[in-house]
Amino acid sequence: MTKLRITEIPDEKPVRVTVDLPADLHRDLVAYAALVSQNGQPVDPARLMPHMIRAFITSDRGFRKLRQKARQPTAKTQSPAAPENG
Repeated sequence: MTKLRITEIPDEKPVRVTVDLPADLHRDLVAYAALVSQNGQPVDPARLMPHMIRAFITSDRGFRKLRQKARQPTAKTQSPAAPENG
């Protein structure tokens, strides 16, 4: 049997987002949830979406490269020396 990328859903505090899906994508999501459910408890198809999005984002090399580049500190310019009181 083919191994699925998502096998269980961790219990995390969600952030509510509303998404409209094309009918064919929804059918695929329901079918995927049915396959994941074969491993034990039933899985709500909507609970798969965050994990699928996370898997997509983490596998996107271009996104990772640009994100790392954005996180790199910029070269700091040295501030001019403070004037001496004398």
